[in-house]
Order: sequence, then structure tokens, then C-alpha cells
Amino acid sequence: MKNLHHETLGMWLGVLGVAIFAVTLAMTRLATGTFDAPQLSPWFVTFGRAALAGGLSLVFLFSTRSALPTPAQRKPLAMALLGNAIGYPLLLGFALRQVTSGHAAVITALLPLSTAAIAALVLHQRARLGFWVFAALGSALVVVFSLLRAAGQGHGFGFKWADGLLLGAVLAASVGYVYGAQVTHALGAERVICWVCVIALPLSVPGALLTWPEHSVATSAWLGLVYVGVFSMWAGFFAWYRGMAMGGALRVSQTQLLQPFLSILAAVPLLGEPLELLTLGFALAVMTTVFLGKRYLTPAPVVLHVSKESV
Repeated sequence: MKNLHHETLGMWLGVLGVAIFAVTLAMTRLATGTFDAPQLSPWFVTFGRAALAGGLSLVFLFSTRSALPTPAQRKPLAMALLGNAIGYPLLLGFALRQVTSGHAAVITALLPLSTAAIAALVLHQRARLGFWVFAALGSALVVVFSLLRAAGQGHGFGFKWADGLLLGAVLAASVGYVYGAQVTHALGAERVICWVCVIALPLSVPGALLTWPEHSVATSAWLGLVYVGVFSMWAGFFAWYRGMAMGGALRVSQTQLLQPFLSILAAVPLLGEPLELLTLGFALAVMTTVFLGKRYLTPAPVVLHVSKESV
């Protein structure tokens, strides 16, 4: 009974982590604004959120008396920094000035498959033919969705520039997760994200000061920045990793399937975006390919430990 309660609590912590990550898209769009009504610069949001998380990480690492990373661990941490702290939020911020949060949720739904594919290539992990088939199918669905959305909005039947940015964000996050996974066993999952944020401070703090907004910014944009800095970049990882440790990585990682739908739902009250059947349908189709594709994957436990989300 005690083990069952432990696993149930772990599952709920995993759901909490996924919910926190799911709101990232809407909060990033609040922070950056749109192309017609810009708020904070995507550069400032990227540096600002990393600086906020870095300050919290310093407190955590100091209070837990965490050891410094070894020289061998610094390269993976630096790669995780480039992917998760810089590449993903920056590309996402520019993309969300041009497309809705719901649109971005469908594209970024490829993140678990992308992470698994990068892990299979970089870490030489086994992936059967079925995985690559479903990975290709999921990618094809995203392309078709992007083409249909562009045509429906009068932009012609073509691939939008913002979709390229979103795919770049997915790739950057995947690379960051895989390299972070290489030191997760030695450092501990929570300390990996903390060290990434702390190592980024010499870049994030000056970057935030240099890109500080010179014009009036809405309160909602500042609240969006605080959310992505405190929750998306930091607290969400604690809930997610602790949930997988308590409930089992295989079971809890399946809660990722909820993330695109939670992102789409969050955008309704936060951004006033409508619920579109096309978006929901393609989100369901893409996540089905993710679910089926992962059945053909035999990764090491550490990869399942990091193949979430969202950032």
C-alpha cells in the first residue's frame, strides 16, 4: 500500500510538471507579444528567464552544499545550456510572435520523438525500424498541419518561417536534454538544471541588462517572464524529475502525451485563442505517433528520464 501511494504521488507530480511546462507557450507569447503588438524582446525573455532561474539555482546548490561539476561534466552541461537555456527559448520566442500558442503546441509535440531520435544517434541507443517510421509519420503530420494553416490564413500553400523556428526550437531542446542526460546519473536530475542555469549566469545577466526594454511594457508581459523563469525553467523540472523518481520513468513519462492539449487549453483563458478542431485533431494525431513510436524504442532509463518537454 505504501509503494502504491508513493507511485501515485509520483504520477501526480509528473502531471504537475507537464502542466507547468504546457503553460510555457502561452506565457512566452504573453511575454514577447505579437508581431503587431510586441512586448518584451525574445532576446530579453531568453536571458531574463535564465537569470531568474540561475539566481534560484544558486540558492538551491548552496543550501544543499552541492559539489562543483568535474571537468568531464562541463561539456555536457555547456551543450545543455546552449540547447535548453538559449536555443529553445530564443527560437520559441521569435516564433510565438508570428503564430498562436495552439499552433506551436502541435509543432513542439514532436519533442519526445525528437529527443529519442537524437539520443539514438548521439548515445548509440537502439531504435527499431518502427520507431523511425512513426517519427517520420509524426514529422509529416506537422508539415501537413503547417501547410494547411498557412493556406487557411491566406498565406498560400507554403511552409511558414515561424514553423522552421519551432522545429529549430525542438531540435535545440532535444540536443540539450540528451547531453544533460549524460551527467544526470552523476549529478542528480535537479542539480543538472541548476548547474546549467548557474553556468549561464555570466551570459544571462549581462544579456538581460543589455536587452532591457526601453519602452513601456504591459504587466502581463512581466508576469509571463516571471512564470517562464521561475516555473518553466526551474520549478517544473523539480516536480517532473521527482515524479519520475517516485512513480517510475516509464509510467510517468507517458503523461507527456497530455502536454500539447494542456498547452492548447491554457491559451484559451490566457490569450483568448479559440479552440480549433484542426489544431486539436492534428495534436491528437501527432501524439498518437509519439505514443506508438516510443513502443519501438529501447532506450536507457536516463533518456526516458529527460525526454519530456518541455521547456
